[in-house]
Amino acid sequence: MAASRRAILWTVAALLLALAAGAAAWRAWRPPEVPVVRIEAAPLVRTLRFSARVATDSRVEVGATVTGRVVRVRVREGDTVDAGDVLVELEDQELRAALQQAQAAERQAQARLAGLRSTGRQAAGAAVAQAEAQWRNARAELARNEQLVAQGFVSAARLDDARRALEVAAAQREAALAQARATADRGTDVEQASAQLAAARAATEAAQARLAQSRVQAPAEARVLARLVEPGQIVQPGRALLRLALRSPRELVAAVDERFLEQLEPGQPAIVAADAFPDRPFEARVARIAPAIDPQRGAVEVRLSLPESAPGFLREDMTVSVQVETGRREQALAIPLAALRGEASVLLVDDGRVAERAVRLGLRTLDAVEVQAGLASGDQVLMGADPPGPGARVQPRPTPWTPGHVPDGGQASAGNPVSEAFGR
Repeated sequence: MAASRRAILWTVAALLLALAAGAAAWRAWRPPEVPVVRIEAAPLVRTLRFSARVATDSRVEVGATVTGRVVRVRVREGDTVDAGDVLVELEDQELRAALQQAQAAERQAQARLAGLRSTGRQAAGAAVAQAEAQWRNARAELARNEQLVAQGFVSAARLDDARRALEVAAAQREAALAQARATADRGTDVEQASAQLAAARAATEAAQARLAQSRVQAPAEARVLARLVEPGQIVQPGRALLRLALRSPRELVAAVDERFLEQLEPGQPAIVAADAFPDRPFEARVARIAPAIDPQRGAVEVRLSLPESAPGFLREDMTVSVQVETGRREQALAIPLAALRGEASVLLVDDGRVAERAVRLGLRTLDAVEVQAGLASGDQVLMGADPPGPGARVQPRPTPWTPGHVPDGGQASAGNPVSEAFGR
């Protein structure tokens, strides 16, 4: 009975040893599991992310063109003004007095010209008529005296007096004619009076212009960014009193690392989110790319245009985050960047064994790259930091993956030069 029991125990022990040896042999023969990604055609989008600020096409600083004391400042930061609105008022009593003086001088010059053209012209005409009559009388008197001298009735001295009287009358006649010509429309007196009137009018206009300079006006529709003056201050020409952002289409301005210049081009769409309102994204579009590089920062200036429906919370110099779509494939075979071996090869599972395959690459994104040749839909690409080499038997373990997500066993390359570009 005891011998039978020992035989059973030895049999059980032998069976257990055989099972353990079989399990160890099976584990040694079974190929290792490796993470793989099954390649399928899907949309692939490449984006570029960077920071930008809100800006307008033009900003101006307005100031006074005359020296004076500030009486009133009509606007504050954030106010919207129209073209011609008075922004700052200066003292103007002296300028108003100068204008009144200039206007009085203009009225005086105008009255003198009007007098020359009316009463002066009439007086000159009367003087000419009188001088003509005197000249004719003197000439007739000379003729009579010549006859009387010839007949011996008067002396030669009487004839000399008649001749001198005719010369005086002739001179008076010429003076009267000259005065009449001077008071004519093209005469010297009228021309001189007209010139004096023109000078008086110019002085009035200059006084009006100086008075207008005591009012600092908005050059165009704009928003007040900064108020740099207060009532009571003395201001001089050249000093900025207000800083304005002229009303114009707003833009986003960014300094993007020059390494990403090849990816950018005008017309590309973008999604923008303000740091202060991250839950209210809006659209934009690349408008212009600067032709020159900033050598100090190694960056290029990029400007994005905003639609008319841009949100009203935008403010000048507000910081925003921009994501520009720089490339798109509607249907592409893409693999994770972590699956690349070297520059252009991958490892894949082919009939239960690892095989190396050369590939031709295309569009590259943050975590994926397009394969243009070398792979087909359904191929299983190996992942992992240290996968088995070519020829090794493996058991594929599918890992879900789509572009934009790092698969299990993979490793994102945060330093990849096509991942992100932040304004420096």
